[in-house]
Amino acid sequence: MKKKLLAVASLVLIGIFALSLSENDQAASNKTLRVGTEGTYAPFSYRNDKDKLVGYDVDVARAVAKEMGYKVKFVEAPWDSMLAAFDAGKSDVVFNQASITPERKEKYAFSTPYTVSHAALIVNKDNKDIKDFSDLKGKKAAQSLTSNYATMAEDDGATIVSVDGFSKAAELVNSGRADATLNDDVVYYDYVKQQNDDSLKIVATSKDETKMAAMVQKDDKALLKKINKAMKKLKDNGTLSKLSEKYFDKDISK
Repeated sequence: MKKKLLAVASLVLIGIFALSLSENDQAASNKTLRVGTEGTYAPFSYRNDKDKLVGYDVDVARAVAKEMGYKVKFVEAPWDSMLAAFDAGKSDVVFNQASITPERKEKYAFSTPYTVSHAALIVNKDNKDIKDFSDLKGKKAAQSLTSNYATMAEDDGATIVSVDGFSKAAELVNSGRADATLNDDVVYYDYVKQQNDDSLKIVATSKDETKMAAMVQKDDKALLKKINKAMKKLKDNGTLSKLSEKYFDKDISK
């Protein structure tokens, strides 16, 4: 009788153990990283002509989630709405070229950067007069009036010619109606890639860097640690460099 009871008890324990393993496996397989992103910000996060969400940030987010052993679910919304959803706990992390600023660091935590950009001085490829920012004195710079780059150009002595975007600035520089334009070097790389245009060149970049990273809630240290571990692996094995080259023909990840 005792042997029968022991046998039954053993079977029950085995069943409980197997059920526990099954539940744990199921929980592990359901791990999902909810990623906030705009979905309208090419070439970082946008929908292609097949309505598929693509872009540099999207690919980085997918690679990070895969390295973590997570599925990924994108929560798309305009920037302000995306941040509101993030603050409300409807997403776990933001991958959307979020720059690391002192103001944001007071509220959020940031991963290891995966984009590093600089202010660039851009001229026509045949221009031999402008080699540095100091050479802008007395020259015309095509800039959006509301951008920080307009202020930078004015500080260097340039007269501002108003434009509404980089494409227009490039047009003015190439036609000779402006001598130069200042902008983010990543914007320049994207323009050259998309337009297949070799008429411009960067002659100088600022020493100051702008770093973009994944943004997580400040108290979610466990998630930040996992993301940073994954990001390090992707940097070390060259994945970030490959994704960067895919979209910009340039490594902007370091």
